[in-house]
Order: sequence, then C-alpha cells, then structure tokens
Amino acid sequence: MPTPFTFINAAMSIDGKISTRQRRQVRISGDVDFERMDELRASSDAVMVGIGTVLADDPSLTVKSDGRRSERLEKGLDENPVRIVVDSKARIPTDADIFMKGAGKRIIAVSESAAFDRVESLRENAMVIMVGGDQVDLSELLSILDEMGIHRLMVEGGAGLNWGLIKNGLVDEIYSFIGNLIIGGSTAPTLIDGDGFDEADIPACSLISAEKMEEGVLLKWKLKSA
Repeated sequence: MPTPFTFINAAMSIDGKISTRQRRQVRISGDVDFERMDELRASSDAVMVGIGTVLADDPSLTVKSDGRRSERLEKGLDENPVRIVVDSKARIPTDADIFMKGAGKRIIAVSESAAFDRVESLRENAMVIMVGGDQVDLSELLSILDEMGIHRLMVEGGAGLNWGLIKNGLVDEIYSFIGNLIIGGSTAPTLIDGDGFDEADIPACSLISAEKMEEGVLLKWKLKSA
C-alpha cells in the first residue's frame, strides 16, 4: 500500500528528552530552528501529532510566517497544511487550538473503540477517519491519507506516535535538533518511547547530515528500511 513520504521532526535535550517528567513543553531550540520547523510545515501536505501532544501542549500546528502562508495560497493551497490528530479514544477537547486557530482542513483519526457521541461531536469541526479496533491502525491511516493526496507528511510527536510509526515501518526520515539542555527523569518522554525493539529487530539509520545550529546540532537521518 502506498503511503506518504513521512518524516519526524523534533527537538530534544542532550539526554534525549522532549519534555519534562510532568510532560511540560520546554524551549529547547532557538529562533533559527523555529524558522526551519515553520518552513517544514509550510512545505508539507499535512502535519500529524498524537493525542498526548494535544493534551499536554495544545498546539495549533499552523504555519506562523505570513510570507509562507501567502506562498501556499498563491500555489492554490490552503494557508495551512492539513492538521491531523491520532486520537484512538476521541479524547481531544472540542476547544483545542487545532479547532480554534488557523484556516484549513483538520482530520481526527479514531478507532472503533471511540465513544459514538464523542465522534459525532468531532465531525462538526473536522473530518473523522475511523481505522482500527482498539487503537488507530497507522498503516491503514497513512494509506488512506496517500489516497487523499497527502504525499508529504510531517510528524511532530509525541513519543508514542513516533514509536507506532517506526514500529510499523512508516517513517522515511528523522530530523532531530539536539539542544544544550539536560532534562533528566526516568519518566520524562524521549524522542521514541513505546515497548522498544528486541535486539534482532532494531532498525538502523543512515546519517544524511549533521549541522551545528545555534547552541545545538541538527541531525538528519534516513531509515535504512524506508
């Protein structure tokens, strides 16, 4: 089944944490990386996050630059990429920023285990895609997105969604900015959490580039299995 070109973009601390043990967002990178991230959003067909990221950070997932939004409109695109939340149980609040801020299409991916009334309320503000029994079937979801014309998909976390995508072989590249902070905490989320791979199944990556940026380094990786 064809799936979009999918890349994960994230900022993490020296010790690989993407937020604190309280799951509170920390400013890890600076303005240069912020502009790089905004350009990635503007050049993508869709931006995807998991429900944990929405509940913890409430991101709008919009393109921030007026110029980049205008460029998208000039190309006949919506000013923002399609914004997608993977939310198996339909827990997303109806007043989440993804609904309140920015024009453009929104998709909530739920599973068959989601409550009917919650799903129906979400349909008022977004397209709802139901795939999978207890959890969203990510492989099927990405196949549907590709059929819809979403061929370049940016993933902005969190750690659980990153794990699910990589476990299913759905990620092509990973871009990680490593900042100059040490967060610590055995329960603080890392770039990729989940159950973890057995030794025989650990995927390998090829280094595309390494670039010093502000007080950190930007690493770009290609998954060898992609």
